[in-house]
Amino acid sequence: MAKKKEVTVEERLRALYDLQLIDSRIDEIRNVRGELPLEVRDLEDEVAGLNIRLEKLVSSLEVIDNDITSKKNLIEESKALIKKYSEQQKNVRNNREYNSLTKEVEFQELEIELAEKHIKEFKVQIDQKKEVIAETKGRLKERETHLKHKKGELDAILAETEKEEQALIGKSEAYKNQIEERLVSAYNRIRLNVKNGLAVVPIERGASGGSFFTIPPQVQVEIASRKKVITDEHSGRILVDAALAEEQKAKMEKMFSKL
Repeated sequence: MAKKKEVTVEERLRALYDLQLIDSRIDEIRNVRGELPLEVRDLEDEVAGLNIRLEKLVSSLEVIDNDITSKKNLIEESKALIKKYSEQQKNVRNNREYNSLTKEVEFQELEIELAEKHIKEFKVQIDQKKEVIAETKGRLKERETHLKHKKGELDAILAETEKEEQALIGKSEAYKNQIEERLVSAYNRIRLNVKNGLAVVPIERGASGGSFFTIPPQVQVEIASRKKVITDEHSGRILVDAALAEEQKAKMEKMFSKL
């Protein structure tokens, strides 16, 4: 069985910096999109909520219409009973029967009054709900127009960048698979904890990239020797020398241009 080639520290550093350049490019693409995906999602939720509200309002109007119909039917039934009782009063044999029918007529008249009162109340509710429906429809139309505009913006950006982003994500995973797991874990942890997601940085003017803290000359010499992985004691970032960084940037720029 062929012996597995041993990876040097310099090769690890180059791979880590390449990974950083790839992930930074992915970050740039996502920053271009900014908050647009969240804005679109929020607008979609708002539009869905307004549609549900409209459905409920329209449904409640139907219920009120049914209630009005029911009350109108009750009025017609009461009128029919009043006519019936009035006819019966013409043929009563004594005052007791007459008074009993009179009470029935009065009861039905009260039923009519109550039903008419309810109908008036229902009509007021209908007017109020129609106002709310008109306002909701206006709001819905405005939100749908805004959503269409934002989705157009997002789709345009995605059309320009999605292919490149997916290719870069694949490259990022491929590079991670080439680097030993402990270094990838350290890299991911640092990226989460530092500004701009920069976990691997070059020495710039005697200081750690992205930091104002000066790196001692002796440590700079060790970094330039590429014999071990060295981190910035202040930020925790993995440090590489400027020459290595420039070489890898040139290499990765060529790769980016082909995506």
